[in-house]
Amino acid sequence: MADVTAAAGVPRERGKGLGFFERFLTVWVALCIVAGVAIGQFLPGVPDVLQRFTYAEVSIPIAVLIWLMIFPMMLQIDFGSVLGVRRQPKGLTVTLVVNWLIKPFSMLVFAWFFLQVVFAPFIPEELALQYVAGAILLGAAPCTAMVFVWSYLTRGDPNYTLVQVAVNDLIMLVLFAPIVALLLGVSNVVVPYDTLVLSVLLYIVVPLVAGYLTRRALIRRRGREWFETVFLARFGPTTIVALLATLVLLFSFQGEVILGNPLHILLIAVPLVIQTFAMFALAYGWAKAWRVPHRVAAPAALIGASNFFELAVATAIALFGVTSGAALAAVVGVLVEVPVMLVLVRIANATRHRFASPAAAGAAGA
Repeated sequence: MADVTAAAGVPRERGKGLGFFERFLTVWVALCIVAGVAIGQFLPGVPDVLQRFTYAEVSIPIAVLIWLMIFPMMLQIDFGSVLGVRRQPKGLTVTLVVNWLIKPFSMLVFAWFFLQVVFAPFIPEELALQYVAGAILLGAAPCTAMVFVWSYLTRGDPNYTLVQVAVNDLIMLVLFAPIVALLLGVSNVVVPYDTLVLSVLLYIVVPLVAGYLTRRALIRRRGREWFETVFLARFGPTTIVALLATLVLLFSFQGEVILGNPLHILLIAVPLVIQTFAMFALAYGWAKAWRVPHRVAAPAALIGASNFFELAVATAIALFGVTSGAALAAVVGVLVEVPVMLVLVRIANATRHRFASPAAAGAAGA
């Protein structure tokens, strides 16, 4: 598989890639965030028009771009080997335990400690409660679509990543509402299930089916070697281009909110960033101690670290309103997600050599 981004610490395998563009991916991410905010401020007609193409709080233009981000990885999935993940249950165990038994509750602790204790002099009590509620919504929604991008950047096993995401999606359909209800202390949480189901369809099912059909047709027509060495190499840059375009759109929608609350955004970001690093360290360290191979351990840790911010934002709006503190906290989740995850991708790639080889891990019963 061709290299995607040296900026994220991915070593070149065949001396090919995006060259200058990929080496400075972190810079391009920052520029795209600035560009998105600027568009929202100076060309408000652009996000206004794009917002019309929204269904169940899901932006169709952003859905298309996310589709383009994860489609290259879907092309790599060998469905004949997907069932083989049952021989490596440890990676899936790490993902599920961190996502559902630890992450929602640690998010509550971090958010409460920082927003209601440490930063109490700077945030009114009622607003702090709303910020904590938004953080809880983020912590209870593990990432789905973007995980394929992070896995791709760490050369993760696409088959295993697919299973990890699919199982999480099934669990989320059942546990998201009860966990949110428990942590928010209410019993009548209204979860926008149309948003959840539509997101799974757009971000997982559609690109998965398209990737399967494309892979099958091209291998049948041109052969596996051409598909893996030529087609995938040419298609690789699509992921990064779509990622950057997504950032521009996301921040064009949220630019006014971000500029209107600079101090509170900084304060909200503190527990979110700490939570992200803590969940990554926990899952990554556990996977290493358990001798899980890196191609499984890295995606497992990144799933535990990242959030399904689209669902969190939609739920915050449905429960508390578009101008609420909970909605703002969920938007901050969008703000910090990509830059922080790129740092974690770099850490994962820089520590690849510390993990057992796949053969050794398999011999150890991983």
